[in-house]
Amino acid sequence: MFERWKIPLMLSPALLIVCGLFIGGLALGLVGSFGYMPLIGQDNINLDAYRQILSSERFFLSFLLTFHIAFTSTVIASLLALGAALILRKSFLGRSVINFLFQINLTVPHLVGAVGILYLFSQSGVFARLAYEFSLISKPSEFPAMIFDPLAIGIIMQYVWKEVPFIGLILLANMQTIGRDYEAVAQSLGASRWQSFRHVLLPLLMPGLLTAGMIVFAFTFGAYEIPALLGQSYPAALPVLAYQSFTDVDLNARPEALAMAMIIALLSAVMIYGYTRLTRRYIRK
Repeated sequence: MFERWKIPLMLSPALLIVCGLFIGGLALGLVGSFGYMPLIGQDNINLDAYRQILSSERFFLSFLLTFHIAFTSTVIASLLALGAALILRKSFLGRSVINFLFQINLTVPHLVGAVGILYLFSQSGVFARLAYEFSLISKPSEFPAMIFDPLAIGIIMQYVWKEVPFIGLILLANMQTIGRDYEAVAQSLGASRWQSFRHVLLPLLMPGLLTAGMIVFAFTFGAYEIPALLGQSYPAALPVLAYQSFTDVDLNARPEALAMAMIIALLSAVMIYGYTRLTRRYIRK
Protein backbone atom coordinates (compact mmCIF):
# COMPACT_ATOMS: atom_id res chain seq x y z
CA MET A 1 0.00 0.00 0.00
CA PHE A 2 2.77 2.39 0.97
CA GLU A 3 4.80 1.53 -2.14
CA ARG A 4 1.89 2.59 -4.35
CA TRP A 5 1.81 6.08 -2.85
CA LYS A 6 5.54 6.46 -2.30
CA ILE A 7 6.35 8.27 -5.54
CA PRO A 8 3.26 10.59 -5.48
CA LEU A 9 4.04 11.51 -1.86
CA MET A 10 7.66 12.27 -2.72
CA LEU A 11 6.60 14.43 -5.65
CA SER A 12 3.77 16.18 -3.83
CA PRO A 13 5.78 19.17 -2.47
CA ALA A 14 7.08 20.11 -5.91
CA LEU A 15 3.71 19.42 -7.54
CA LEU A 16 1.90 21.59 -5.01
CA ILE A 17 4.24 24.49 -5.67
CA VAL A 18 4.13 24.16 -9.47
CA CYS A 19 0.38 23.55 -9.69
CA GLY A 20 -0.33 26.22 -7.09
CA LEU A 21 1.63 28.85 -8.97
CA PHE A 22 0.20 27.82 -12.33
CA ILE A 23 -3.43 27.42 -11.29
CA GLY A 24 -3.25 30.41 -8.96
CA GLY A 25 -1.81 32.67 -11.62
CA LEU A 26 -4.31 31.43 -14.18
CA ALA A 27 -7.20 32.03 -11.78
CA LEU A 28 -6.04 35.54 -10.92
CA GLY A 29 -5.58 36.34 -14.60
CA LEU A 30 -9.03 35.01 -15.42
CA VAL A 31 -10.68 37.06 -12.67
CA GLY A 32 -8.79 40.17 -13.76
CA SER A 33 -9.80 39.65 -17.39
CA PHE A 34 -13.44 39.86 -16.26
CA GLY A 35 -12.76 43.38 -15.00
CA TYR A 36 -12.66 42.55 -11.29
CA MET A 37 -9.75 44.64 -10.00
CA PRO A 38 -10.67 46.18 -6.62
CA LEU A 39 -7.30 47.91 -6.28
CA ILE A 40 -8.20 50.33 -9.07
CA GLY A 41 -11.89 50.56 -8.18
CA GLN A 42 -13.26 48.01 -10.64
CA ASP A 43 -15.63 45.75 -8.73
CA ASN A 44 -18.05 44.75 -11.47
CA ILE A 45 -17.58 41.48 -13.34
CA ASN A 46 -18.13 41.92 -17.07
CA LEU A 47 -16.92 40.86 -20.49
CA ASP A 48 -16.05 44.33 -21.75
CA ALA A 49 -12.37 43.50 -22.19
CA TYR A 50 -13.15 40.46 -24.34
CA ARG A 51 -15.66 42.39 -26.44
CA GLN A 52 -13.19 45.16 -27.11
CA ILE A 53 -10.39 42.76 -28.00
CA LEU A 54 -12.41 40.53 -30.30
CA SER A 55 -13.73 43.56 -32.19
CA SER A 56 -10.23 45.02 -32.61
CA GLU A 57 -8.46 44.83 -35.97
CA ARG A 58 -5.14 45.06 -34.17
CA PHE A 59 -5.84 41.87 -32.23
CA PHE A 60 -6.93 40.04 -35.39
CA LEU A 61 -3.76 41.03 -37.27
CA SER A 62 -1.62 40.07 -34.28
CA PHE A 63 -3.28 36.66 -34.12
CA LEU A 64 -2.61 36.02 -37.83
CA LEU A 65 1.02 37.06 -37.43
CA THR A 66 1.50 34.84 -34.37
CA PHE A 67 -0.10 31.85 -36.10
CA HIS A 68 2.09 32.44 -39.16
CA ILE A 69 5.23 32.50 -37.02
CA ALA A 70 4.32 29.37 -35.07
CA PHE A 71 3.07 27.33 -38.04
CA THR A 72 5.85 28.27 -40.46
CA SER A 73 8.58 27.75 -37.86
CA THR A 74 7.19 24.34 -36.92
CA VAL A 75 6.87 23.09 -40.50
CA ILE A 76 10.32 24.26 -41.61
CA ALA A 77 12.03 23.02 -38.45
CA SER A 78 10.30 19.63 -38.72
CA LEU A 79 11.34 19.13 -42.36
CA LEU A 80 14.95 20.17 -41.74
CA ALA A 81 15.14 18.05 -38.59
CA LEU A 82 13.84 15.01 -40.49
CA GLY A 83 16.45 15.47 -43.20
CA ALA A 84 19.23 16.01 -40.65
CA ALA A 85 18.19 12.92 -38.68
CA LEU A 86 18.26 10.79 -41.82
CA ILE A 87 21.80 12.00 -42.57
CA LEU A 88 23.11 11.62 -39.02
CA ARG A 89 21.61 8.15 -38.85
CA LYS A 90 24.22 6.92 -41.30
CA SER A 91 27.81 6.08 -40.46
CA PHE A 92 30.43 8.28 -42.15
CA LEU A 93 33.76 9.91 -41.40
CA GLY A 94 33.38 12.80 -38.97
CA ARG A 95 29.85 11.84 -37.93
CA SER A 96 30.55 12.40 -34.23
CA VAL A 97 31.85 15.92 -34.90
CA ILE A 98 28.89 16.85 -37.06
CA ASN A 99 26.51 15.34 -34.52
CA PHE A 100 28.14 17.47 -31.80
CA LEU A 101 27.86 20.63 -33.91
CA PHE A 102 24.25 19.75 -34.68
CA GLN A 103 23.38 19.64 -30.98
CA ILE A 104 25.54 22.47 -29.68
CA ASN A 105 22.99 25.26 -30.06
CA LEU A 106 20.61 23.44 -27.71
CA THR A 107 22.62 25.00 -24.90
CA VAL A 108 22.39 28.51 -26.38
CA PRO A 109 19.57 30.65 -24.90
CA HIS A 110 16.96 31.97 -27.30
CA LEU A 111 17.89 35.57 -26.56
CA VAL A 112 21.54 34.97 -27.41
CA GLY A 113 20.53 33.45 -30.74
CA ALA A 114 18.17 36.36 -31.39
CA VAL A 115 20.97 38.86 -30.81
CA GLY A 116 23.09 36.88 -33.26
CA ILE A 117 20.33 36.98 -35.87
CA LEU A 118 19.99 40.73 -35.28
CA TYR A 119 23.69 41.44 -35.79
CA LEU A 120 24.01 39.14 -38.81
CA PHE A 121 20.84 39.71 -40.85
CA SER A 122 19.66 43.25 -40.09
CA GLN A 123 20.13 45.95 -42.72
CA SER A 124 23.03 47.31 -40.65
CA GLY A 125 24.39 43.88 -39.83
CA VAL A 126 27.38 41.85 -40.92
CA PHE A 127 25.92 40.35 -44.09
CA ALA A 128 24.56 43.71 -45.28
CA ARG A 129 27.98 45.28 -44.83
CA LEU A 130 29.71 42.38 -46.59
CA ALA A 131 27.29 42.69 -49.49
CA TYR A 132 28.10 46.40 -49.66
CA GLU A 133 31.86 45.78 -49.52
CA PHE A 134 31.64 43.30 -52.41
CA SER A 135 29.46 45.75 -54.40
CA LEU A 136 26.46 43.46 -54.41
CA ILE A 137 24.36 46.39 -53.18
CA SER A 138 24.98 50.13 -53.43
CA LYS A 139 24.21 50.77 -49.74
CA PRO A 140 23.48 48.59 -46.70
CA SER A 141 19.83 49.69 -46.58
CA GLU A 142 19.24 47.83 -49.88
CA PHE A 143 19.86 44.53 -48.10
CA PRO A 144 16.61 42.53 -47.89
CA ALA A 145 14.66 43.35 -44.75
CA MET A 146 14.62 40.23 -42.59
CA ILE A 147 14.41 41.92 -39.19
CA PHE A 148 11.39 43.99 -38.09
CA ASP A 149 9.68 42.89 -41.33
CA PRO A 150 6.00 42.06 -41.94
CA LEU A 151 6.76 38.39 -42.72
CA ALA A 152 8.71 37.90 -39.47
CA ILE A 153 11.58 36.24 -41.34
CA GLY A 154 14.12 36.91 -38.60
CA ILE A 155 11.84 35.47 -35.91
CA ILE A 156 11.22 32.35 -37.97
CA MET A 157 14.94 31.95 -38.68
CA GLN A 158 15.70 32.09 -34.96
CA TYR A 159 13.05 29.53 -34.05
CA VAL A 160 14.09 27.19 -36.87
CA TRP A 161 17.77 27.45 -35.89
CA LYS A 162 16.92 26.69 -32.28
CA GLU A 163 14.28 23.97 -32.73
CA VAL A 164 15.79 21.85 -35.52
CA PRO A 165 18.21 20.01 -33.19
CA PHE A 166 15.44 19.56 -30.60
CA ILE A 167 13.19 17.79 -33.10
CA GLY A 168 16.16 16.04 -34.71
CA LEU A 169 17.26 14.43 -31.45
CA ILE A 170 13.77 13.07 -30.88
CA LEU A 171 13.74 11.59 -34.38
CA LEU A 172 17.21 10.11 -33.96
CA ALA A 173 16.12 8.43 -30.75
CA ASN A 174 13.07 7.02 -32.52
CA MET A 175 15.21 5.75 -35.39
CA GLN A 176 17.53 3.98 -32.99
CA THR A 177 14.54 2.33 -31.35
CA ILE A 178 12.97 1.30 -34.65
CA GLY A 179 16.19 0.00 -36.19
CA ARG A 180 16.62 -0.92 -39.85
CA ASP A 181 14.83 -4.26 -39.95
CA TYR A 182 11.53 -2.94 -41.31
CA GLU A 183 13.26 -1.07 -44.13
CA ALA A 184 15.42 -4.09 -44.93
CA VAL A 185 12.33 -6.27 -45.23
CA ALA A 186 10.65 -3.74 -47.51
CA GLN A 187 13.71 -3.48 -49.74
CA SER A 188 14.04 -7.26 -49.89
CA LEU A 189 10.48 -7.33 -51.23
CA GLY A 190 11.41 -4.96 -54.04
CA ALA A 191 10.77 -1.51 -52.52
CA SER A 192 13.11 1.30 -53.45
CA ARG A 193 14.80 3.49 -50.84
CA TRP A 194 12.20 6.20 -51.33
CA GLN A 195 9.33 3.69 -51.07
CA SER A 196 10.74 2.13 -47.91
CA PHE A 197 11.13 5.60 -46.42
CA ARG A 198 7.70 6.85 -47.54
CA HIS A 199 5.68 3.77 -46.63
CA VAL A 200 7.69 2.21 -43.79
CA LEU A 201 10.01 4.56 -41.92
CA LEU A 202 8.01 7.80 -42.14
CA PRO A 203 4.79 6.33 -40.68
CA LEU A 204 6.82 4.90 -37.80
CA LEU A 205 8.45 8.28 -37.17
CA MET A 206 5.29 10.31 -37.54
CA PRO A 207 4.06 10.01 -33.91
CA GLY A 208 7.36 11.36 -32.58
CA LEU A 209 7.53 14.02 -35.29
CA LEU A 210 4.01 15.24 -34.57
CA THR A 211 4.62 15.27 -30.83
CA ALA A 212 7.80 17.32 -31.21
CA GLY A 213 6.05 19.63 -33.67
CA MET A 214 3.20 20.13 -31.22
CA ILE A 215 5.64 21.17 -28.49
CA VAL A 216 7.44 23.58 -30.81
CA PHE A 217 4.16 25.07 -32.07
CA ALA A 218 2.84 25.65 -28.57
CA PHE A 219 6.11 27.25 -27.47
CA THR A 220 6.48 29.56 -30.46
CA PHE A 221 2.82 30.59 -30.32
CA GLY A 222 3.11 31.82 -26.73
CA ALA A 223 6.73 33.06 -26.66
CA TYR A 224 7.36 36.73 -25.98
CA GLU A 225 11.06 37.55 -26.00
CA ILE A 226 11.98 36.75 -29.64
CA PRO A 227 9.04 38.62 -31.26
CA ALA A 228 9.72 41.54 -28.90
CA LEU A 229 13.35 41.73 -29.98
CA LEU A 230 13.11 40.91 -33.69
CA GLY A 231 9.51 41.73 -34.58
CA GLN A 232 7.88 44.83 -35.98
CA SER A 233 5.91 47.21 -33.79
CA TYR A 234 2.63 46.85 -35.73
CA PRO A 235 1.12 44.39 -35.86
CA ALA A 236 3.00 42.85 -32.96
CA ALA A 237 2.79 39.21 -31.95
CA LEU A 238 0.02 38.41 -29.46
CA PRO A 239 2.31 37.94 -26.41
CA VAL A 240 4.00 41.27 -27.19
CA LEU A 241 0.65 42.99 -27.61
CA ALA A 242 -0.54 41.58 -24.28
CA TYR A 243 2.61 42.76 -22.52
CA GLN A 244 2.28 46.24 -24.01
CA SER A 245 -1.26 46.50 -22.71
CA PHE A 246 -0.29 45.12 -19.30
CA THR A 247 2.50 47.69 -18.87
CA ASP A 248 0.37 50.59 -20.10
CA VAL A 249 0.34 53.57 -17.73
CA ASP A 250 -3.45 53.42 -17.81
CA LEU A 251 -4.40 50.67 -15.37
CA ASN A 252 -7.82 50.44 -17.00
CA ALA A 253 -6.10 48.70 -19.92
CA ARG A 254 -4.95 45.84 -17.68
CA PRO A 255 -8.16 43.77 -18.02
CA GLU A 256 -7.61 43.80 -21.80
CA ALA A 257 -4.05 42.57 -21.33
CA LEU A 258 -5.24 39.75 -19.07
CA ALA A 259 -8.01 38.92 -21.52
CA MET A 260 -5.40 38.62 -24.28
CA ALA A 261 -3.35 36.31 -22.07
CA MET A 262 -6.43 34.14 -21.44
CA ILE A 263 -7.20 34.02 -25.15
CA ILE A 264 -3.59 33.02 -25.92
CA ALA A 265 -3.82 30.23 -23.34
CA LEU A 266 -7.19 29.10 -24.69
CA LEU A 267 -6.07 29.14 -28.33
CA SER A 268 -2.91 27.23 -27.44
CA ALA A 269 -4.93 24.62 -25.57
CA VAL A 270 -7.43 24.28 -28.43
CA MET A 271 -4.70 23.94 -31.04
CA ILE A 272 -2.81 21.39 -28.98
CA TYR A 273 -6.02 19.42 -28.43
CA GLY A 274 -6.82 19.43 -32.14
CA TYR A 275 -3.24 18.52 -32.98
CA THR A 276 -3.41 15.65 -30.50
CA ARG A 277 -6.64 14.35 -32.01
CA LEU A 278 -5.11 14.41 -35.47
CA THR A 279 -2.03 12.63 -34.18
CA ARG A 280 -4.08 9.86 -32.59
CA ARG A 281 -6.17 9.47 -35.72
CA TYR A 282 -3.03 9.20 -37.83
CA ILE A 283 -1.48 6.65 -35.48
CA ARG A 284 -4.61 4.48 -35.59
CA LYS A 285 -4.46 4.41 -39.36
